[in-house]
Amino acid sequence: MRTVLRREGGFGLIELLLAMTMLNIGLLAVVAAFSSGIVSLNRASRITTAAVLADGQMELYRAITYPSIRLEPSSIPGAAPYTTDTAYSASQVTGSCPGPPDECNASRAATGADGKTYRIDTFIVSTTPTGGRPVKRVTVVIRDPNNLSISFARQVSTFDQSTG
Repeated sequence: MRTVLRREGGFGLIELLLAMTMLNIGLLAVVAAFSSGIVSLNRASRITTAAVLADGQMELYRAITYPSIRLEPSSIPGAAPYTTDTAYSASQVTGSCPGPPDECNASRAATGADGKTYRIDTFIVSTTPTGGRPVKRVTVVIRDPNNLSISFARQVSTFDQSTG
């Protein structure tokens, strides 16, 4: 009986199965790390492109005079998420625009450098600080057009009457 128990037949197969299982676990961990990295890089790419679009939209307002900073009333959406955004005000600065410039458009679609589409929402509110001159606060929000609850970038700038 002892000779039967001391035989090592089959232990090589068990060792091979254990080694393959451990190697498989290691490979799955590497694959999970790569897929997680791909998701992170994709998200970072979207955020970076959205920040560039927001800066470009804000540059449109920096290039025009203070009285020209306004939104075309017909371009203002009447539904969420535009009307539920914290920057929204029912008394936004509006006026007719000579032509269809992007700075007068309250909400528009744009294609980023990555070839993906983004929604650019712009809010312009006039306020007067205590003891100060009136200023216009411009807020630009870049959203995912497929899921408007996702906001990639938000940029706010204040313009004084001394602007052009």
